Parts: sequence; C-alpha cells; structure tokens
Amino acid sequence: MRTLAFQMPDRGGGPSGPRMRVGRPSRRARTLLMTLGVLAVLGMLFIMFAGFWTDWLWFRSVKYSTVFTTTLWTKIGLFAVFGLLMTGAVGLNIWLAHRLRPPLSAMSMEQQSLDRYRMSIAPYKKWLLLGISVLVGLIAGASAAGQWKTWLMYVNGVPFGTKDPQFSMDVSFYTFDLPWYRFLLGFGFAAVVLSVIAATVVHYLYGGLRVTSPGARATAAATGHLSVLLGLFVTLKAVAYWLDRYGLAVKSSDFKAADNWTGLRYVDANAYLPAKTILVAIAAICAVLFFATLWRRTWQLPVIGFGLMVLSAILIGGLYPAIVQKFQVQPNEQAKESPYVQKNIKATRDAYGIAGAEVKDYPGVPQTEDRTKLRSAADTTASLRLLDPNIVSPAFQQLQQVKGYYAFPSTLAVDRYSGQDTVIGLRELNIGGIPKNNWINDHFKYTHGYGVVAAKGTTVKDGAPDFTQSDLPSKGIFGTDFEQRIYYGEQTKQYSIVGGPQKELDYSDDKGEKETSYQGDSGVNLDNPVNRAAYALTFSEPQILYSGAIGEGSRILYHRTPKQRVEAVAPWLTIDGAPYPAVIDGRIKWIVDAYTTTNGYPYASRTTLGQSTADSLTNSQRAVVAQENQVNYIRNSVKATVDAYDGSVDLYQWDTQDPVLKTWMKAFPGTVKPKSEIDKPLMDHLRYPQDLFKVQRELLTRYHVTDPQTFLSGSEAWAVPDDPTTKAGTAVPPYYLSMKMPEQKEKDQVFSLTTTFTPNERPNLSAFMAVNADPGTADYGKIRILKMPTSKPPEGPGQVQSKFQSEPKIAESIRLLRGGDSEIEYGNLLAVPLDGGMLYVEPVYVRSSGLKYPLLRKVLVTYGNQTAFEDTLEKALNVVFGAEAPTTPVPPAQPPGEGTVTPPTNVDPTVKAALADAQKAIDEAEKARQAGDWAAFGKAQDDIKAALKRAIEAEAKATPPPSGG
Repeated sequence: MRTLAFQMPDRGGGPSGPRMRVGRPSRRARTLLMTLGVLAVLGMLFIMFAGFWTDWLWFRSVKYSTVFTTTLWTKIGLFAVFGLLMTGAVGLNIWLAHRLRPPLSAMSMEQQSLDRYRMSIAPYKKWLLLGISVLVGLIAGASAAGQWKTWLMYVNGVPFGTKDPQFSMDVSFYTFDLPWYRFLLGFGFAAVVLSVIAATVVHYLYGGLRVTSPGARATAAATGHLSVLLGLFVTLKAVAYWLDRYGLAVKSSDFKAADNWTGLRYVDANAYLPAKTILVAIAAICAVLFFATLWRRTWQLPVIGFGLMVLSAILIGGLYPAIVQKFQVQPNEQAKESPYVQKNIKATRDAYGIAGAEVKDYPGVPQTEDRTKLRSAADTTASLRLLDPNIVSPAFQQLQQVKGYYAFPSTLAVDRYSGQDTVIGLRELNIGGIPKNNWINDHFKYTHGYGVVAAKGTTVKDGAPDFTQSDLPSKGIFGTDFEQRIYYGEQTKQYSIVGGPQKELDYSDDKGEKETSYQGDSGVNLDNPVNRAAYALTFSEPQILYSGAIGEGSRILYHRTPKQRVEAVAPWLTIDGAPYPAVIDGRIKWIVDAYTTTNGYPYASRTTLGQSTADSLTNSQRAVVAQENQVNYIRNSVKATVDAYDGSVDLYQWDTQDPVLKTWMKAFPGTVKPKSEIDKPLMDHLRYPQDLFKVQRELLTRYHVTDPQTFLSGSEAWAVPDDPTTKAGTAVPPYYLSMKMPEQKEKDQVFSLTTTFTPNERPNLSAFMAVNADPGTADYGKIRILKMPTSKPPEGPGQVQSKFQSEPKIAESIRLLRGGDSEIEYGNLLAVPLDGGMLYVEPVYVRSSGLKYPLLRKVLVTYGNQTAFEDTLEKALNVVFGAEAPTTPVPPAQPPGEGTVTPPTNVDPTVKAALADAQKAIDEAEKARQAGDWAAFGKAQDDIKAALKRAIEAEAKATPPPSGG
C-alpha cells in the first residue's frame, strides 16, 4: 500500500522511472518561433485595438463620445464583476472539492482505473484550476456584458405612474426591474450548475464519490458539499417561482381573442398563480432539507423533498391548471375571461398610444343630392395628390438625374411647402454609375450627390411632374442660396476620403466639371499614421496606409446613411424605416423618427415590428430597424436630424411624458436635447411617422373594440387590405395628404396620414382611419376612425379597383392605352370621406416603349355609384358629380401700389394695419415672382395669409354681436 500511496501524486509522491530525452530545437529555430509568436500576439492585439480605436474616433467626431464611454465602461464593469463572480464560484468549489478529498483507502478496481488520470493531471493541478475557472469566467463575463442595456435601465428606471391591475406594481417594475432580476437569477443558476458539475467531477476523481466500489457511495464531506450546492439550486428555484408570479403579467400565450396575447387569463389568476405560491413554499422547505444534510449526513430527506417538489410542479403547476381550463373556463369562456380581456384591452390601448382613438359611425353613403355642393366640397375637403411618390421616381431619374453617377431613391418623400403637398427627393451619389470604377474614383473623386428636386403633389405638366425645384445646381422655391452638397444620404453607403490633396468632383454643367474640397468638420482626420493604419485594417484596404492621395486635412467619412448614424449614437432607439429630407435654414436635413420600445408592459399584447410595418412599399431600404423585435409598448419619443453636408446628428425629445425615454436620458445625460430647442423651421417639416401609424393600425384592427364580449366573439375584427394596385398580396401603405375629416376642429385642410380597413375575409370597407400628422396644430397625433355600417357597407379598395377595370368603357380605354408596348401603372388609390360617402381617386400612368418613365395620362374617380376615367382630375370630378366646380371671379390685375387691397375708411385701425401689411406682402410677392426668387415668393405668400388672418380676427372682435329677442 505504501508503494501505491507513493505512486499517487496527491499523497506526496510522483511517478518514477527514466526520463525520455527529446531533441530540443536549435537556438535559431527557437528565436524564430518566439518572434513569430510575439508578432502574432501583437497582430491580434492591434486588430482588437483598431476596432476599439476607430469606434472611439467616430463617436468623438459626431460629438457623442459619452455614448461610447458610458456603453464601454458599463460593459467592462459587468464583464469584470460577473466574470470574477463566476471564476470565484467555480474555482472555489473545485478547490474545496479537492481539499475535501478522502485519505487513501483500499484500492478498488474503480480507483485503480482513475489513478492514471490523477497522476497525469497532478503536475498541472493549479493551472487546470486556474484555466477552467478563468474560461467559465470569461464566458460568463461576455454574457453579462451583453446585458448592458438591462443594467442601465435597471439603475436609471423612472416610474410610469401606472400600476398593473393584478399585483398593483408600477409598470417600471416589469419594464426595468424584472428583466434584471431574471438575468441575476439565470446567472445564479449557471454558477450553481457549473459548480455542481465541477465539484462532482473532482469528488469522483479523488474518491469522494464512488459508482461501483463497495460501501458508501459518497464520503460525508462530499455529501455535505454537494448538498449545500443543491440547496442553493433549490433556493434559486424558489426565487424563480416567486418571480414567475409576476411574469404571468407579461407572459404571452395563444388565445383565440388575439395573437400574441399577453397578461393573465382566468386560469393564470386562479390556477397558475396559487400554484406558483405553493411551489415557492415547497421549494423553500426542500432547500432547508438539503442544507440540513450538513448535520444529518444522509440524502434520504432531501431526495424525498426534491421528488415532492418535482411531483408538485407536475400536478399543481401543470395538471391542476389544465383541469381548471377544461372544466371551469371552456364551458363558460366569455364570462370567465371577460374581466381579463378588459384588462388586456386597456393596457394594449395605453401601451400603443391608441387609447385616445376616436371611433365614430359614418353613413358610408352621400347625405346630400346637391351635386354642385358636392363638387365644390370635393375641392375643399382634400388636396388630392396625383403624384405617387413610388411611381414617379423614374421620372425624377430621367428628367433630373443629369449624370449617370446620380440617382434618386425608388420611393420619394412627401412633405409640405407653402401649404402645398410636395414630392421631394435628393440627387444622391450612385456609385454604380461612375464612368470608371477604381479606388480613387470610388472613394476620393466621386464623394457626394448634389441638389434637391421637388414637384407639386396635386398637379402635373403634360403628364410629367410639375417641378418646383429642379436643375443642377437646383433652383426654384428653395432658391439657390443653400448648401446643396449631399455627403450623407440613404444611398451613400461607401466610405469617402475628403479634404486632402485629392480634389473632388462637385458637379458638371455646360462649362464642364466643377471641383471642390470638403470644408466640413465631419469624419475622422487621417493625418495620424496610427489612424491610417487602424482604418486600413478596419476597411481591409492597405492603400489607406500608404496612398499619396491622403495627406494633410484628409478626413474619412463613413456610417453615412441617416439610419446608421442615429442608431449608432442612440443604440437604445428603434429607427423608423423612412427618413425624409427637408430644406431648413439653408441646409438639407434628414429627419428621422425614432422610437422607444419595450416588451415588458404588463397585459399589453405583443406585435412583431417587421410584420406590422410591412406593406407594398417596404424594401430593404425602407424596413424598420430591429424589425424582428417583439414589442408591446412604443412611443415616437425622439425626432432626430442628420445634416446632409456635415453629418451632424441632433436628437430632440418629442414625447416629454415617456418614462422609457426619461430613463435613457438619465443613462446618457446630454445626448437628447429638450423639445423646446426645436425651432419653427424644423417643426414645420415634422410629421406623424409612418411605421408608428402602421403598428397602431395593425393593433386597431382588433383593439378598436372596447367591449370584452364583442372582442372575444371577433365579430368586429378588421383587416388591413392588400394593396389593390399591385399583385404582391402585401398590405396597402398609408398615404400622406392634406384633408379635412368630418367634425375636425381645424377649419382648413390638415396634413394627415390615412388608411382603410376591411372586415376579416371580406372585401368591402369597414372603416377609414386618419391621424393628424401636422405638429403645428392642436390635434397633432389625434386618431380618428370612421366606422362604416355593417348592413350596407361601401365598397372597399379592392372592389373599387375591380370596378375600375371591369367597366366596359374604362376597360376599353385602358386597352387602348396599352396599345403597342405601353404599360399601365396604377398610382396610389386615395380614399377621402366626403359628405357621408367615400371618394376614391387613383392616378393612372402610362409608360410607353420608347419612354423610360411613366406619364400621368388618366385619373380614375368613383363616388357612390358614379365612376369616371378622364384626362384630368378636374374633368373626372365633374363627370362623377355631374357638375363643374364653382369659379371665383378674379379681379383684373393691377400694378403694385395701385390699391390691390384698399381698406375702407370707416374700419377698425387694427384691420387697416393688417390690410396694409397684406398689400405690402402682395407687392413683395409680385416682385419676387418677376425676379424668379421662389423662396421670397413663398415667404410673401405666408405673410399675405398671416396678415389677412389678423384682419379677419380683428374684424370679428370689432363687430358687435346681434341683439337678442
């Protein structure tokens, strides 16, 4: 036995016998190997450094370095703390198991077979202990670092001021606290499980646990050690059962009432909730039994307790709820589930911002027979946009591209200028259109787009867009005195190096190419050789390191799309899929809507962003960022701008009440500017975002119903119709247009976002929805829904499109338009409520074989039972209503200063002053028109409106009210 003891390295001995002599490599080989090893390590370190350094330089260049440092230090802190905790937990238990190994006893066959493993690891025990502990620590630390958002939300959480209906906990507990508690619980389970595995292996290797040996299977020390670990595991299970009680409020389940149903149902409140509470007590008792093994030295009671816990989990946590569901809920489901459905409806409507949606009954049929009145109302109810921003992009491309290395996006933006709905696009750089692609051309010479192109939304000129801003350099309503270069845009995805010795192509005109050199302070300076080496590695382009085209003043621009930049400086935001450009204060600005979201709002049903925001216009460019995320709370909390020239990013607080945004503003102080800093020129171009509207309309297909019985029956469920102008079977997109809703507060048309609904599996119209999209009005964000009668509903979009194509005269006209190789393209099918009925308008474009872009040739209009297919909108409306639009006599033109507006002598002085201002503005407008200064002309028009409004208000105050009686 002494010999055996001597052979076991843990007992003070070691293997004996002659050593094998192995040939050592030569000094030169050793030196070479060491050099290669050092170079490999240095190379790996520089690769890691390059990624870190370029990120830091970029964040510093956009003046959001605090986002980088806060995120970095949070990740480092979490990595260090939880990595050390896991390393300590696993290492301590390995050391303890080895320390508690039993003294050598009679060698069994099992121990003899393990002896060689003990002998082989004996010289490396400390290194194995350190290596295993550090490895699991690194993995745990990396996992914890990924929870940096969860941690920041936990430590900076702001109360919602709203409590859940089941546990009366503030919503912030579910959105900010509970996710962190779940992470801690998961980490605790991982630490205990790994410790149990490590301790079991060591105990078995050193004889503390035996499988085949006679006698006791475990020593008292091993029993006590593992019992404590198992007791900790069961304790954590008790905590998990307790948290599971709250988790029921944010648990999604299958329920026929709604997809992704979230919150407690009857079976949850009356079966699962009591079951979880009972299981907490059982698990706590079971844990005490495991800890008691330290004194009793037997597994009997803990094993019985653990078996009882498992059996209870099956019976109480699984079988009992199934029985309740089968025999209590299903026989009378509506009565049992109604209180919980009511909670779900309220929470969902609050979480998605649709609680204030106003639903009103709408006749669906015309209420007057006065055709002249209807014809007049058709002109004043809406500015019917004929220019489809999705179809006219090729016309912009063909007529305004100018050079092949410019391009417009496939879907243009809709905005408003001087009260006119306007289709607008930027002439961005098209890297694929460069005459000769090489590294210098792609990244040094062709660096930016140039100019804005805009067209009226409601009129065309010979079928083509009626441009209000065009040419290169562009001129028109925006004038020419603004920065037209576009270094940052939706199509600009490659890096450019600017500002150095290599000149850039600015634009070309009749006199030839114009050169420029970037004067902005955007991008990262490449004067430093370390920076050049880092970017050469980051972009896998060694020429950055040694190219002579890079010199003093050279700067590298990257992350150049608006969505990329906003997402990078605010990684806690979800970005809208449709940034749009606007000319503001002499600069082209990209306006980006951004959302705060969470999936932890109790009782609010979840939705998948990618599915809810998809429509017939969605593509890879327009898709919402984080589109696969499931959320059950969303707010348009931030309006962001990205300067098209210098790439500067500004974040503005938009929803001042959103607790999620307040939480992130605490975590990243100074990154989001207050709403008060949004100036009027920017405010004039903000709008209600499309993706939020699409999410809300998807929820409103079910949650327009507030009665739980009706909600459960599904009889009032709606659907978003497919786009009838395409054959893709995708949802119809919402449309921006200026219009008046019935009974709206504003007297004038309001810039709105609109959509239609159909009943489930039926083609007729069930509802029309519009939201006030103009922040300059008091009702901004107000959702109005007109609900059609179910007995005699009006035609839906699909039916109207079928009518257009099935009427014999229209079908024949379309056939003639298709003559030769021409193609028909249907534009946006606009629906507008008008005097109780629905007016549908659809532009029809023709793309002839010899023309690369479509021209507007016909307009389809239907109202009630009347349909028209005419060359212009005016003619089509005249045919449908059987009357012409009333004309307003226009006084003969007079030269400026000859009394175009002459105030009478016996009027209020305030009215006189206002009319004098109006006259002055008229004179200025005439001068601007003659000079071709469209920016001044637009400003003068605004001044005229403002002056006349003041005159009307003053006149109303001065006029005495009629006497009573």
